[in-house]
Amino acid sequence: MNRLQSIRPFGQRIWLDNLSRELLASGQLATLLQEDGIAGVTSNPAIFYKAISSDASYQGDLALLKNNAALTAEQRYEALVVPDIQAACDLLLEQYQSSQGNDGYVSLEVSPALSHDEAGTLAAARRLWAEIGRPNAMIKIPATPAGIRAFQTLTAEGINVNITLLFSLPQVEAVWDAYIDGLTARHAAGQPVSGIKAVASFFLSRVDSLLDPQLPTALQGKAAIALSKVAYARYQQRFHGSEFAALKAAGAWPQFLLWASTGTKNAAYSDVLYVESLIGDETVNTVPDGTLAAFRDHGVAALTLPQDAQQAQATLLDVAEADIDLVAVGDKLQQDGLKLFEDAFAALLQLTA
Repeated sequence: MNRLQSIRPFGQRIWLDNLSRELLASGQLATLLQEDGIAGVTSNPAIFYKAISSDASYQGDLALLKNNAALTAEQRYEALVVPDIQAACDLLLEQYQSSQGNDGYVSLEVSPALSHDEAGTLAAARRLWAEIGRPNAMIKIPATPAGIRAFQTLTAEGINVNITLLFSLPQVEAVWDAYIDGLTARHAAGQPVSGIKAVASFFLSRVDSLLDPQLPTALQGKAAIALSKVAYARYQQRFHGSEFAALKAAGAWPQFLLWASTGTKNAAYSDVLYVESLIGDETVNTVPDGTLAAFRDHGVAALTLPQDAQQAQATLLDVAEADIDLVAVGDKLQQDGLKLFEDAFAALLQLTA
């Protein structure tokens, strides 16, 4: 068993934070599924910008799409990438089926321009869900207040969602509230709650990158991991306690935490810091190519996520005593993340205009 495969027995799944036509056509994604046990794929505007701008195989299709003046730039973009999402879903379908729908998902994001538009997010998510037409697709939505309200509605409708750009504990709790409320409404309406999958994407390295310059040396590189461990402890309380018991008995799945932004940005830290430190049951880690290769080479799999939960709480108290408002930090990082996605999406539309 290779090092990545050795994470599976601890109940965590590794997803790839990358997707392109070349990755599919070359057989590389299929190899990653077979040899490394990759169990899902995430995408975002920056990933598709890189793919479309650097992969010549898109250019012929794009030229044909540009001949149709009736199409908008966004419609051309979707016409290019939806087939990639479908192909990846098809590759992962066996995992989806053999895991009874617990593994094998592929995420496509709604336009970041809709991040504060609940009705627009709902319309786009429903449209993309129908266009992809795969049970193991996930629609990716940012966790703004409007996005969270849309997420609750989509959960009640039975649409799989990856709700993203989470940076603080209150943001995560609000997402879980919406998930449970959406499932509760669906159950009350007599609809099945089994087979609906959602993940909560909690971003890590950006937290440390922002906070480290403001913290004493002893606390640097520790805030994101401490936040993650505390979030996981709250996950256990909410989804394995009385609050979720009735929905669980009806067949509903908990909303797993997904660790995102797990490529180490500080060269002084281990390049597998955000993988090795957060391995635990009922979680996902979506990793970029470089982090995947690093763990394959020298990563060590062990049950680390539930460990030192009290120390994690103490670390967050120490961070607060350093005059850091982690709620405000989370709000700033979410806004910064939205801006990055908006800029990447605008660049994408320039390619397809």
